[in-house]
Amino acid sequence: MDTLSARDQRVIWHPYTQMETAPAPIGMVRGEGALLFDEEGQEYIDATSSWWVNIHGHAHPHIANKIAEQAKLLPHCIFAGYTHAPAVELAERMLPILPGQQDRVFYSDNGSTAVEVALKMAIQYFENTGAPRKKLLAFEGAYHGDTFGAMSVSARSVFTRAFDQYLFDVIFLPLPTAENINTLVAQVQDTGSDMAAFIFEPLLLGSGGMLMYEAGLFDQLLQACKAQGILLIADEILTGFGRTGKNFAMENVPTAPDMVCLSKGLTGGNMALGITTCTKAIFDAFLSQDKLKTLFHGHSFTANPIACAAALASLDIFLDPACAANRARVAAKHAAFAQVLRRQANVKNIRQTGTIIAFEITTTNVDGYTNNLADHLHRFFRAKRVMLRPLGNTLYILAPYVITDEQLERVYTAIVECLEGLQ
Repeated sequence: MDTLSARDQRVIWHPYTQMETAPAPIGMVRGEGALLFDEEGQEYIDATSSWWVNIHGHAHPHIANKIAEQAKLLPHCIFAGYTHAPAVELAERMLPILPGQQDRVFYSDNGSTAVEVALKMAIQYFENTGAPRKKLLAFEGAYHGDTFGAMSVSARSVFTRAFDQYLFDVIFLPLPTAENINTLVAQVQDTGSDMAAFIFEPLLLGSGGMLMYEAGLFDQLLQACKAQGILLIADEILTGFGRTGKNFAMENVPTAPDMVCLSKGLTGGNMALGITTCTKAIFDAFLSQDKLKTLFHGHSFTANPIACAAALASLDIFLDPACAANRARVAAKHAAFAQVLRRQANVKNIRQTGTIIAFEITTTNVDGYTNNLADHLHRFFRAKRVMLRPLGNTLYILAPYVITDEQLERVYTAIVECLEGLQ
C-alpha cells in the first residue's frame, strides 16, 4: 500500500517548496500536545507551532469538542444580512482585550486577507472623509502576506520577485534605532500629510528573519505618525496571543493602534480565520446614505461559525492563568538556553522576546532566507524528528506553550549537536 508521502508526490503542490529538489514530505496522521506522529508511529516535536499557529498544542480536547458541537448545530451561514452567536460572542470578547479603543470586528479567513482588509479600510477611510491620502508606510524587511496588497507592503524579496512590477509603491522605513530615530521622525513630519497608514509587525518581524527592535524607539515613531494623522495598523498575526510576553505586542507601547490584524493563534491553529479590528472613528467614516462609501469586501467563509467556535475555545484556554504560567516557563527556559548558545563559536545575534528565541548561524554566504545552509538544517532536524523551519541561516524556536521542559531540552540538544557538527 502506498504511503501518504508517495501519494502526495503524485498530486500535491506544496507552498514555499521547489518541488523539483525538495525531499519527500513526511505524512502525519495525528497530533497531541507539542507532538505530531507520522504514519509509522514516530513522534516529532513541533518546535515552530506548525507555522506559528498552534499555541495550545495539537488536538486540544476543549477546542475539538467546541468545533464538533458547532459543526452539528450551524456549520456555515452567509454573513451579509445574517449573523450568528459564535461571531457575535467572539467579537464581544475580543474587542475589550485588544490594545487601543477597538470598536468593530471585520472577519476574513487568514492573515493575508486580514491585512488586505486593513489596507482597504485605511485608504477608503480618507476617501470617505473627503481628504484622500495615497501613500503607505511599512518597515524594511517586513512581511505581511502573499496576496497583492499584503505583498505590496512587504519587503521586495524572493517572496515577491516575480510580481514586483505589479505591486503599488510603498515607502519603507528601516527599523528604529538610537542612531536613526530622529531621522525617521523628521521624515514622517516632512511627508506625513500624504500618508494614509503605517502598517507594522510590532517589536518582531517574523518572516523577515525574526528581527526584533526596541519598544521605546518604536513608540517615538508611532507618536510622530499619530501627530500627522497617519493611521496605525498593527499586524499582530504572529505577535498576538502572547508570543512577545504580553497578550498583544502593542501592550508594550503606550501609543494605541487604529487597526489590529489577527490570525494564526486566533483559533489555536485549528481553523482558518482572520480578524481586522478598527476604532469607532474609522467605522463611522463608512456610515452613509451613499452606498459608494460601503466597504465592498468579503469572503464566502467570512465569520465561519465553526472557525469562530474554535477561536472562542482557544480564547478560553489563552485567558486561563495556566497559559500565562506556561508562557513564562518557556521564556525562562529560552533565556537559559541563550547562555548555552553564547558559548558556540558559530552563532551570532542571539535574541529573544517572550516565547521566541532566534539567532544566526555564521556562514560564508550572505545572511538571509536564500542562504543555502537552510537545506542542510532541514535535513538534520528532520532526522532528529524535531520540526524546525529555518529562515535561511536564521534558526528560531517558536513552540506551542504546552511544550514540556523535557521536549524543550530535546530541541535544545538537537540544535547544539547541529552547531557542533557544523564546526
